Amino acid sequence: MRRFAYLPAFALALAPILYVHPCSAAAAGKPNFIVINIDDLGYADIGPYGATTQKTPHLDRMAKEGRKLKCHYAAPVCSPSRAALMTGCYPKRVLPIPGVLFPAGAVGLNPAEKTVAEYLKDLGYATACVGKWHLGDQPEFLPTNQGFDSYYGIPFSNDMGPGVEGSKSNFGEALPKNRKQPTENPDEDEVGLRGNAQPPLPLLDDLTVAERVGPEQQAEFTKKYTERAVKFIADHKQGPFFLYLPHNAVHFPLYPSAEFRGRSTKENQLLGDWIEEVDWSVGQVLDAVRAAGIAENTLVIFTSDNGGPLNQKANNAPLRGGKSQTLEGGMRVCTLAWWPGRVPAGTETDEITGMMDVLPTFVALAGGTVDAGRKLDGRDVSDVLLAAGDAKSPHDVFHYFRGPKLEAVRSGDWKLHLQHGELYNLKTDIGEKTDVASANPEVVAKLKALAVAMESDLGTKDYGPGVRELGRVKNPQPWISNDGKFREVK
Repeated sequence: MRRFAYLPAFALALAPILYVHPCSAAAAGKPNFIVINIDDLGYADIGPYGATTQKTPHLDRMAKEGRKLKCHYAAPVCSPSRAALMTGCYPKRVLPIPGVLFPAGAVGLNPAEKTVAEYLKDLGYATACVGKWHLGDQPEFLPTNQGFDSYYGIPFSNDMGPGVEGSKSNFGEALPKNRKQPTENPDEDEVGLRGNAQPPLPLLDDLTVAERVGPEQQAEFTKKYTERAVKFIADHKQGPFFLYLPHNAVHFPLYPSAEFRGRSTKENQLLGDWIEEVDWSVGQVLDAVRAAGIAENTLVIFTSDNGGPLNQKANNAPLRGGKSQTLEGGMRVCTLAWWPGRVPAGTETDEITGMMDVLPTFVALAGGTVDAGRKLDGRDVSDVLLAAGDAKSPHDVFHYFRGPKLEAVRSGDWKLHLQHGELYNLKTDIGEKTDVASANPEVVAKLKALAVAMESDLGTKDYGPGVRELGRVKNPQPWISNDGKFREVK
């Protein structure tokens, strides 16, 4: 893979500024927004999508009171999916990396990008991020420099720490005795430190290390994040506010809290237990919204950052494939929309929506306008969320990227995998089981042409002219050094 020219974070050109009308923080008619983003949750790991090995009564109720988005697309892995959610773009446009980011990385989401939090902040919103960020762990890339008033969480995945401190094994498993010492970040791997070279996991409170994370802290993530989220809702019930709640659950290593261990069936207990704890957390958040008397003015989105990993026994049925793949099971994620009195209760839609639609949709519902000078790939899908009847997706085409490579293209019900030319009709074959390319040559030709057209924008194998610069810092440092010293940010 060719090297990229990174734009230094402190030498970035200013992005075009969104024009908004002045408004007070409590402006009438501005809805509150909550996004609950679960890590590595399978398509059928919750009750509304068919789970049977764990109980999710709060999500069941959320679905009955809201709408199931049955064709909501994320990305194959964590960091790209979160980049799409934050920026309204295909991940490749704003985070041109092969996979995900790691601790002490020199690169991250460019601070010149305008995130959904920054758009909403300009419209008078209070903003908070509680949980896993994973868009760069250096101060320049963290939520408090990307539009959020506050941040509480770990800046990457819960497996990106030392094995001896519980990050490489599930609850109850023996911890390894030795590990390699962290090394200086090599120039050829600017996305960060990998494997056994990773430094201790930090729990951050804004730009301060609050705790060093070991097995005990792993088991407390969900509870602590939920408590912070509930407090934020109570403190900001006058609105408007945007709460982004990206849990570390249910990413490996699996660490449900003591109160939830053993609750699910023995078939897949630790995962099932943590999913039940996630369901409890959702119930706490929705109860806080109801208790504050703001349910009728609050849109809540529940989703997953990618398909569930099959090697962790996630359930993506009836989809084929899982995390890290561009099969439907890797990118189509279980998603619910809840807004009493606005989102029709007990409904579902098969229309295409995605993480990149969050930004333009929220900005539109808040009464703002996205900057016309900065290209977005997402669209306002508020009609798909709110319409009482059928509402068509604004997406005529959807591109399935894995890193820099375009691996599949969808138009309407048709999906073409580019490497071997398999064609599937997702309306009649959601599991991508029957290749119908030979019977539909005109469809194959159309989708191939759509793929070729992307070459002049984002590119299909390498990074095209429409890809924007990563942010970059010099001399990235871990938040906790090998000798246990916490980093101080002035």
